Amino acid sequence: MPTETAKPKTRVAVLISGSGTNMASLIAAGQAADAPYEVVVVISNVADVAGLEKARAAGVEALTVKHKPFGKDREAHERVIDALLVERNVEVIALAGYMRLLTPWLVQKWAGRMVNIHPSLLPLYPGLNTHARAIEAGDAEAGCTVHVVTEGVDEGPALGQARVAILPGDDAETLAERVKAAEHALYPQTLAAFVARQGQAQP
Repeated sequence: MPTETAKPKTRVAVLISGSGTNMASLIAAGQAADAPYEVVVVISNVADVAGLEKARAAGVEALTVKHKPFGKDREAHERVIDALLVERNVEVIALAGYMRLLTPWLVQKWAGRMVNIHPSLLPLYPGLNTHARAIEAGDAEAGCTVHVVTEGVDEGPALGQARVAILPGDDAETLAERVKAAEHALYPQTLAAFVARQGQAQP
């Protein structure tokens, strides 16, 4: 009986700006034999961040493309990153703590192939300071959302969410710790489901 050839894993790039904890969870999950994706490169816009060392320790190529030399020309910075991704046959981009506003050029180039994780239950609290805003509003729950990246900030279609109770006495830091743990579980699961659906949609 002929054996079915294993489908090649979807090639994912992760863009970071800092410690790379979500990136590390994506790399680890992607290295499982039955994972539908693998992280093939990590790119940071900031040199010497901890996330780069974590990627290298996991056997993943880690690169820096500093944004400061490009001044206000965000698209020029993104075109350098895009060229690196194309060279490596990247199919999907996962943003994981990438602290740059993306230009319409990059968003359109990777439309439907770029995802992000945001620390709130979108559409609540796009942008920054999400945990403090949820506490100040008296919400019973906070959480995180994985969504498709579109030109609007944190406005793309949601792919998955995880809810975290806001406890009496919580401040932004304690809540952030518990939401971060939820992110580490949600992001790999949601990315795997996303790339699996993409694979099924292709002929």
